[in-house]
Amino acid sequence: MKAEQVLEELMKLGDPPNVAGRARYGISSAKAFGVPVPKLRELAKHAGKDHRLAEALWRSGVNEARLLAAMVADPRQVTEEFMERWVGEVSSWDICDICCGELFDKTPYAYRKAEEWSKRPEEFVKRAAFALIASLAVHDKRAHDEAFLKLLPLIEQGAPDGRNFVKKAVSWALRSIGKRNLALNDAAIRSAERLSTSDSRAVKWVASDVLRELRSEKVGQRLASRPGKTQRVTS
Repeated sequence: MKAEQVLEELMKLGDPPNVAGRARYGISSAKAFGVPVPKLRELAKHAGKDHRLAEALWRSGVNEARLLAAMVADPRQVTEEFMERWVGEVSSWDICDICCGELFDKTPYAYRKAEEWSKRPEEFVKRAAFALIASLAVHDKRAHDEAFLKLLPLIEQGAPDGRNFVKKAVSWALRSIGKRNLALNDAAIRSAERLSTSDSRAVKWVASDVLRELRSEKVGQRLASRPGKTQRVTS
């Protein structure tokens, strides 16, 4: 498939009212067609992995084209330079999250980039750090608990950032770790309890958001029925 053909198809599938609706949720509408994500996934399935197409779609700057680019890019061809270039050009949280959950978390650089980006000042780069951690917690089934225990200090260090898109990603990362198994649930809850003693409003918000979900009966029942580690771990 050629990028020009894909962009034409995206334009046909576009829904202008959807552009305005998404703008209310903080999604950039400067260059967007309003194509629903399920439609993008259908296109991605049809296109398959096509790294050249991904690069061309990304260069278009169109919101949905960039979302689709992250879906069709080949993680085997992704370099650290590629990740740095793309994350530095992210301008909305939806592109940030799709890049992390569809592409970046499948690369061998994911954990290192999460650590590096957590120390960066740019809003969407920093969000990417925690969106990446959240994605790894869900998708990296073979990772040991220790890999996520090492990330807890990064999450706690990121909690004071009061920017909306950052603090929500910080909470998302900690909640995702806490939903892997009972041992990590225990560690994540204790991490949130430490945060709850802070005087910072942003930190208290993260702690409250995390504890509300991780202490819920729903999460507890799901983890109790899931095979895996149940021992208490230290963090």
